[in-house]
Amino acid sequence: MSYNKEINKIVSPTSNKLLRTKLAVSDPDEKWNEYLSTLVATWNENNRDRKQERSKRREQEILRASLRVFARDGISRARIGDIASEAGLPVSSLYDYFPSKEDLAYAVPQDHLGRFFSEYALAVRDKTTFRERLRLYLWLAADFARRHPEWARTLYLEIWPSVLVIDTPVRRCLDDYVRVMVHLVHEGARNGEWSGDRSVYETVSILNGSVNQVIIVWLLYRAPRDLMKAVASVIDRTMSLLSPARVRASSKSLKKSRISKIGTGQRAAR
Repeated sequence: MSYNKEINKIVSPTSNKLLRTKLAVSDPDEKWNEYLSTLVATWNENNRDRKQERSKRREQEILRASLRVFARDGISRARIGDIASEAGLPVSSLYDYFPSKEDLAYAVPQDHLGRFFSEYALAVRDKTTFRERLRLYLWLAADFARRHPEWARTLYLEIWPSVLVIDTPVRRCLDDYVRVMVHLVHEGARNGEWSGDRSVYETVSILNGSVNQVIIVWLLYRAPRDLMKAVASVIDRTMSLLSPARVRASSKSLKKSRISKIGTGQRAAR
């Protein structure tokens, strides 16, 4: 069965809800599946809309050419003429597809993130816990960067740190990328897999920031040599923050007991 047919089995063709809409599903697994289906449908639909207006093959040639130029020269130094030359097109023809260099810069990461969401949706189907789903998401993000280093350089070193992505489709795509982790951490706590007494957003910042930092160092210095081994280690260490609720509760009880004993000892000494 083809990859696209597999994706169509996951994504409901009538799924057009906004990701920010609160899902009225009580079962955690059903809620997760609906959330993920909506995510994949949203960004694949955006890509289909664009391709209905233009030649799919030519647009992909332009995106690949721009990715090579951005990765080589950086977005700020890249020239639209260089991208057109790399794509084997006159500049005037390139403008028929993308009105500016900025539009090209935003389309490159958005196109790949749509593929990442689809790839994750296929890989996560046999994962039954939110811990497994979250770990896979972090691991696959790094593996996707490893397999697409030119795209990763453009996203992690150019687009993500830029203030120019405010209120653009790629910004909303990046927001959705982070919202998946927020959703997983939140639902894992609700499902009793770990304690919910920590800020979800702080936890996601630690998890995402740690993996992103390893990817960025690898992109800049090609170190560590084995990116995925390093990422797996970082994921293990950071996800230890998500200890089961009963462990966290017993830890608190032990701490209170120690404080109580110290207080009793101090009073006895007096």
